[in-house]
Amino acid sequence: MIHIHALDGCAPTPLAHYLKALGILRLVAEQKDPQARGWWQGERFRLATMLDRDQLERFFLDAYEPTPLIAPWNKGSGFYNNDPAPKPILNSTANRFQRLRDGFRAGQALLGEQIEADDRVRSIKNETKGKGLSTAQRTALRNDPEYKKRLADAERRFKSLKEELIPNCRLAWRGPHREWMDAAMVLDDKGVPRFPALLGTGGNDGRLDFTNNFMQRLAETFNMADPVGTPSAMAPRWIEGALWQATTPGYQSGASVGQYLPGSAGGANNSNGCMADSLLNPFDFLLMLEGAVLFHAHATRRLNGLSASRAAAPFAISAQSAGYASAGEADESARGEQWMPLWSQPVTLTELQRLLAEGRAQIGARAVREPLDLARAVARLGVARGIDGFQRYGYIERNGQSNLAVPLGRFYVPRHVSPLLGCLDDLNAWLPRLRREARGNIAATRLKQVERKLTESLFALTQHPDDGLRWQTALLALAEVESVQVTGSGHGAGPIPALRPGWVRAAGQGSANSAELRLALAFALQRWRQGKAYASKSLPDVRRHWLPLKGARYDVNSDKRLQLGPGLVMSGRKGEDDAIAVVGRRLIEASQQGEHRLPLAADRHASACAADLAAVLEGQVDLDRTLALARALMALNGPQWQLAPEPLTEPKGHDSPDDAWVAIRLALLPWPLDKREIGADPAIVRRLATGDTAGAVMLTLRRLRAKGIGCTVRAASTDSPTARRWAAALAFPISPKAALAFLKRIDPSDTNREFRS
Repeated sequence: MIHIHALDGCAPTPLAHYLKALGILRLVAEQKDPQARGWWQGERFRLATMLDRDQLERFFLDAYEPTPLIAPWNKGSGFYNNDPAPKPILNSTANRFQRLRDGFRAGQALLGEQIEADDRVRSIKNETKGKGLSTAQRTALRNDPEYKKRLADAERRFKSLKEELIPNCRLAWRGPHREWMDAAMVLDDKGVPRFPALLGTGGNDGRLDFTNNFMQRLAETFNMADPVGTPSAMAPRWIEGALWQATTPGYQSGASVGQYLPGSAGGANNSNGCMADSLLNPFDFLLMLEGAVLFHAHATRRLNGLSASRAAAPFAISAQSAGYASAGEADESARGEQWMPLWSQPVTLTELQRLLAEGRAQIGARAVREPLDLARAVARLGVARGIDGFQRYGYIERNGQSNLAVPLGRFYVPRHVSPLLGCLDDLNAWLPRLRREARGNIAATRLKQVERKLTESLFALTQHPDDGLRWQTALLALAEVESVQVTGSGHGAGPIPALRPGWVRAAGQGSANSAELRLALAFALQRWRQGKAYASKSLPDVRRHWLPLKGARYDVNSDKRLQLGPGLVMSGRKGEDDAIAVVGRRLIEASQQGEHRLPLAADRHASACAADLAAVLEGQVDLDRTLALARALMALNGPQWQLAPEPLTEPKGHDSPDDAWVAIRLALLPWPLDKREIGADPAIVRRLATGDTAGAVMLTLRRLRAKGIGCTVRAASTDSPTARRWAAALAFPISPKAALAFLKRIDPSDTNREFRS
């Protein structure tokens, strides 16, 4: 009969309780029920086993055989200085502790010379602590050259033996104590030990040695003098609390809990008083370390082969202060982060071990190194590995200089893989360069802020890839990065790299397909229309009015550094001003080439529609947001857009711009109107920019009538803000088809004319 237990004492947070759940599954499967299965349901762990509740408790009390967790390479591990911690276990005759005794003796077998060397060091140091010596005599002895030489030689000998110990342990050890060593450390290609952050530095965290405390907790939980190792009087209460979260008296006060249980570590403001001692259930500590054994580490190095090897534990990555509310620059510690998987389908111990053994991810051919990379890899993998989410932990200094495993939030794996996430691949090479710039010692504070804001927005995308507004937020964050670059910071990262057209489709999903986005796309992709007669005089795209790109022919899709260039008229502060400035600059450049047109032509499937232009004229469009989106969309890969455009759906409304503005628009086209050159007059734009709508309309009507185009409009007048909006609206290009419709509207008698460009 299968019993399903809801282990209320095992939750995804804190880390101790997560590891405890894995330890319970591991021990039950290895020592009692090989078919046991475990999974997460909500905020607790479920265990399916042939053991009922009472049998499960009795297993841990009467039959549990501890794993030999030993670390002879650590001074506080119980092997040195006559430490009393291991003595009860070594003196015990209970069969259940045989593996632990065997492991401890395996460590002792390699420590003969090292213990002698350690004793020699202590003996020399004790010479300065003799009872009959005065302070002056002690000082004189410490400064004695002969004493210093003897001490230095002894310490050098001890260090040399210690460096040889770890490789010798790896060569000689077999069995369960070797499994613990594989979790606690790994040797790189030079034989130097590397330590995954989960178990500190080889099984200790500062002065806290996990293996020594493990033996102490065992001695407190079980009667070591008993031939069968019966549980202590409090052990039944402790196992109830560990498994079922039952109210348990008799927790230990003042015992070390390490980094895994921050809420019970004690210290300032940890209780009703100013200070508090730690509180610990010994079974929590034992089962937590039993679960940590599953996280075997491996040595990895970057593909270029130039960097040093490092310890790679399952789902362990570098730290990144983004993606959670309390993120701060100081959180990016060298110990990094680790994401603990959560799954909702029952798995056996073998399946769990396989999952953790594959606990490394890649973005294309590149192994992930940071949380954002892992989030992207997980989101694109979907539920292919049966994982529903990850509990994110950072090994961060909190409460002074204490290292704690701090929960950084939950990352949920999307139920389906969105192909739109492939758009983020465009930033693969650029994001590391940006992070290097933002992490520099002299990096501007604003650069650090915008880099973190961008990372936060990309994190949100991995969780909600079907939300167009989140894609727009990411585009706005990209634009902010360039806003900092144009002020002189972060040039080494280069401009936003070439973006595939899929960014437009992603940003326009659902209700996010707004007038601002459609107008931004039209603005970003506009160019001089490259017909046969004008190919030699074509001007570069509009992006060079924003970024100091290299010359007129700069390849905007490359990753070169930004360089000074002409035509910079966009400030990035006010959208309306930038739009007017671009129109004015383009008219100047056209006149310099002997042309009398406004060279702002719509690209394929990227022209402004009448309804959106009407909204601009009425003040219903946020031009600041529109131009910010446009600055990011200027990075769209032009050739790819030509081959496979991703047009946005036009609005269903039939609103039209004011007739007077329509006339102005027709007088400022980038191509001939009905084979006739209207001749763009820059004075029209200047008058609108200064609020003189009447004067601008008068000049427009005069030019249209000179070309034989009648107009139903005779005069017009607006206030100054409206006039400036009219000027800004000219920065959004229209299509020849829209121009034909506008002409029919203001000159109904001219219905048979066609436009050729």
